[in-house]
Amino acid sequence: MARRNLRSIGASSNQSLDEQIEDAGVVAFDFDGTLTTRDSFTAFLKWRAGKRRYQLGMVRLAPAALAYLGHRNRGKIKAAAVSEFLAGASREAIEADARTFAEIMAPRLLRPDAVATWRRWRQRRAKLVIVTASPDIVVAPFARGLGADLLIGTELAFDAEGRATGGFSTANCRGPEKVRRLREAFGDDIRLEAAYGDTSGDREMLRIANEVGYRVFTEKP
Repeated sequence: MARRNLRSIGASSNQSLDEQIEDAGVVAFDFDGTLTTRDSFTAFLKWRAGKRRYQLGMVRLAPAALAYLGHRNRGKIKAAAVSEFLAGASREAIEADARTFAEIMAPRLLRPDAVATWRRWRQRRAKLVIVTASPDIVVAPFARGLGADLLIGTELAFDAEGRATGGFSTANCRGPEKVRRLREAFGDDIRLEAAYGDTSGDREMLRIANEVGYRVFTEKP
């Protein structure tokens, strides 16, 4: 299939019903800025910490923010935020907070046009995958709500007692790491039927897709 930009996925009127519901392969969506209007992890940390604690944490993160201007490593500044706001929290507590956050914020964060496209691919029996740099533990409730077949994200590290260490157990799931993780899940010869993203961190994932949707979703809740 020729590579092309993808704006919408409505089935043409002359397709038979069987053609419309034929399994469509693997379709990958970035999460933050693609399915959502803004960064979900930052929103989660702010919501969980509360205004005063979040402001204090951001002051403490100022050195890490300044260092980022030099190294431009998003993984390092994300790890600093995890260490500041989540270190010592139990897995169960983070999971419970993530569920509550998703229940409250999904209607405010998810883009209606992105969700509509997701559902159209579901009707075509595509295998729907969210591939995100955000911690999978935070995105998981959103993924379950959407009915994702697979969630691939950055994974928090936990100690033997199940408490967040303040770091990650995987590489930051961005750029080439997205493709590496997709190949790990589906095989080295994976070719996506379609992929959606909104930043340079999605570029490599978009390159292995037959149909490319770059910054195609614009609606706000």
